[in-house]
Amino acid sequence: MWSWLRQIKDSITQKTTGLMRMQFWRDAVEEIYCDNPPHQPVAAELWRAVKRHNLTKMWFMKIIDEREKNLDDRAYRNIQELETYAENTQSALLYLTLEMLGVRDIHADHAASHIGKAQGIVTCLRATPYHRTRQKVFLPMDVCMLHGVSQEDFIRGKQEKNVRDVIYDIASQAHIHLEHARSFSKKVPVKAYPAFFCTVALDDYLCNIRKVDFNIFHPSLQKKSTLLPLHLYIRSWKKTY
Repeated sequence: MWSWLRQIKDSITQKTTGLMRMQFWRDAVEEIYCDNPPHQPVAAELWRAVKRHNLTKMWFMKIIDEREKNLDDRAYRNIQELETYAENTQSALLYLTLEMLGVRDIHADHAASHIGKAQGIVTCLRATPYHRTRQKVFLPMDVCMLHGVSQEDFIRGKQEKNVRDVIYDIASQAHIHLEHARSFSKKVPVKAYPAFFCTVALDDYLCNIRKVDFNIFHPSLQKKSTLLPLHLYIRSWKKTY
């Protein structure tokens, strides 16, 4: 379902169409929790997962509601708005993953909240070159204004210091959230760790963007890291996130 919701924004030309698709999934979730799932493959599998793991309906609804708000196709007004979006989508998805792992723990939830926010911020950064090709910029406006950077600067692919300072500030916020998440590591059940291995990719991107001095358009940032599987294995072996 997450994959379908994520693709809606890029696959529509009119907001009304997107709203109709969001309403389909909202109705589908309601029907799933009434034990009457629609005849749709994804919805059927979701119903089985809900029954098997007793998943919380609220997290699905938060994801749908937040993705619907995001159809407005505008930049985030501030970093807090981006974090709210990430909390209600990425973090909500992690809460559901924890439930599927049989983990219901407040410390794991706190870690998931911060990791989800970090993931939302990094996703926003990683998507910037793609959005530029569509003449769009979604980076928080308050950070851009702080450094005197306009949306046009990103659309033109400028690489001046003030542009890189914007990226530094946003990336630093993602790093802070990862550090907060790791501060709970001694209290988080080991059983929850697989849900948090997405931090491997987040660390990799933040490390790489630091190496290119926060040039968001550097070609190396668009390449896949061949070492990710190895880093994932090491993180799993060490039982850390």
